Amino acid sequence: MHTILGAGGPVANALTRQLIDHNQTINLVSRRPSKFSGNNITWQKADLLNRDEVLNAVKGSTVIYLCAGLVYDKDIWRAQWPIIMQNVIEAAKQTQARLIFFDNVYMYGLLNGAMTEDTPYNPQSVKGEVRAKIATTLMDEAKAGNITASILRGADFYGAESMNSFYDMMVLDKFSKGQKAQWIGDAKTKHTFTYVPDAGKAMYLLGQTPDSDNQIWHAPSAPALTGKQFIELAADVFKVEPKFSSINKLMLWMAGLFNKTIMGTVEMYYQYDHDYIFDSSKFEKAFGIKPTTYLEGISQLSQTQFKR
Repeated sequence: MHTILGAGGPVANALTRQLIDHNQTINLVSRRPSKFSGNNITWQKADLLNRDEVLNAVKGSTVIYLCAGLVYDKDIWRAQWPIIMQNVIEAAKQTQARLIFFDNVYMYGLLNGAMTEDTPYNPQSVKGEVRAKIATTLMDEAKAGNITASILRGADFYGAESMNSFYDMMVLDKFSKGQKAQWIGDAKTKHTFTYVPDAGKAMYLLGQTPDSDNQIWHAPSAPALTGKQFIELAADVFKVEPKFSSINKLMLWMAGLFNKTIMGTVEMYYQYDHDYIFDSSKFEKAFGIKPTTYLEGISQLSQTQFKR
């Protein structure tokens, strides 16, 4: 049985669709009811901060996927992520299930060159420090032979149904409505985005491949482009002029005075005024797959959630 902790988020939903397409038995665990249903699908309510609820929810699991997302607040992350990780590690120990954690890249911090699976942790933010701590805790347990676990990391998303990607919200959605786009940071720097369906497929493939265990992986992601190139590409798909304005750190901070989620982005601003290059060649070579190109991904989205 495949159990998804934190069901309902973008990657969790993409993974669920992959499991459904391959006729797998799925156990969805979240605080709110799932939109998915079927003969091979069950849903359980659980709070990942509650150890007993987590242990009860994972009974009978062969693979556990941790895809949880928390409110974008550094204080909440600092207080809650270590508890969640300890609860899930305990769940993996009790069930002997393989554990796959979907992670981000905050722990790497600012660096020159590409992020790879071997990049040392050098966080420049509180959220990055939290991510470094929980990732280290997880992999230390795996190295000690206490659990079987791996980490899949993705770059910034696009193609999220929840519209929590800045490229989705500030470029694709704007252009689909004939509006002027916005870009955070310097549009001359390079950035990598991970297409959500590719992340879901990567989680599925790791779940099917025990040889991939006890390693860190980067989800297949197309090569980085500049912000200007992303804007021009989207404008061409939506048949609009590539007009946009840039949001600098001061503007972001001022907006954050009225919106705590936006304020949570301020400490991550280094990702938007420096090159943000994410290397997924390890996964691509190991599984013989290529990521969806940005043109393909944006074109697909223009026919679905951003249909004019």
